[in-house]
Amino acid sequence: MDDRLRDRFRADREVDELPHHALLNIVRIPQTEQQSPWWLILRRMAYAVVLLLLTAITVYVDRQGYTKLDTFVDAVYYAAVSLSTTGYGDISPVTQHARLMNIFLITPMRVIFLILLVGTTLSVLTEESRKTLQIRRWRKRMRNHTIVIGYGTKGRSAISALLADGVSPAQIVVIDYDREVLDLAEAQGLVTVYGSATRSDVLKLAGVNRARAVVVAPNKDDTAVLITLSVREIAPSATIVASVRESDNSHLLRQSGADSVVVSSETAGRLMGLATVTPSVTEMMEDLLSPDEGFSIAERLVVEEEVGGNPRVLEDIVLGVVRSGELYRIDSAEAETIEPGDRILFVRGNPTPEEEQ
Repeated sequence: MDDRLRDRFRADREVDELPHHALLNIVRIPQTEQQSPWWLILRRMAYAVVLLLLTAITVYVDRQGYTKLDTFVDAVYYAAVSLSTTGYGDISPVTQHARLMNIFLITPMRVIFLILLVGTTLSVLTEESRKTLQIRRWRKRMRNHTIVIGYGTKGRSAISALLADGVSPAQIVVIDYDREVLDLAEAQGLVTVYGSATRSDVLKLAGVNRARAVVVAPNKDDTAVLITLSVREIAPSATIVASVRESDNSHLLRQSGADSVVVSSETAGRLMGLATVTPSVTEMMEDLLSPDEGFSIAERLVVEEEVGGNPRVLEDIVLGVVRSGELYRIDSAEAETIEPGDRILFVRGNPTPEEEQ
């Protein structure tokens, strides 16, 4: 236990020591409102122009209190040199009233004008530091999240299932080495990490040592094995679900530390075979695998009234019982009686759009 904690803190310290540009080039957090620095400059320049005009109007109304101030252009000129602290002195307040206006009105406007200009410059220059600080804060508070490695067809389908089951996009991190697909993931509201998940530093940036679950869905089986080994070494307690194309490689993933292995090619092949003989079975299987509509397979904790009973007589259509992390199918002897702490797998009917409203 002490070794795990020490490894976790050491991993965080190694990542926190990375330079700013390294974090910004790898980790991207979706922004609720993105504004370019140029838009920020233009907006603050508009504020400055408005402030300049207000100052000019104020001075022009009280033009009798100034020397050599006859036209509105003179008032704008005085406002410009005054707010910018240039102060040539060719136009100056001479009456007590004009001087009081300068003290209590023009001077505060001068300060605000300078704050607008300097603030814009600092905001643009410190944008990199602000984003870096945001990434470091995100890494410190991120706990029990799900990491999806590979944003291909399998990765996107896994994320869709997570989102349909109520997982917040903020709790999902995507790792991939293709920036184009990461842009799509970021547009979906997901945190993205650029790089190869076979590298431990990339996994640490994604917070794999504090993740609840890791979905390993690369395009190659050998890459999946290497990633699973790396993830299990850094995160011994995380649940690893890996995808493999060939069933001959599934045992390698389990030996590497995967808790669950999905054989994509064989599963797709079985569905294709069923579709040629009994298309309705394939349609029902797709319905069960689609959490948004029709029916889906769900898991829940048994209630006190169900303990001691037979799961076959429950109102739900029970498929199996999960006891101490072990799945027992409904036709097994272990699943004949429900015990305290059991969880049941059942077929759940998803609400229609009318029912949700």
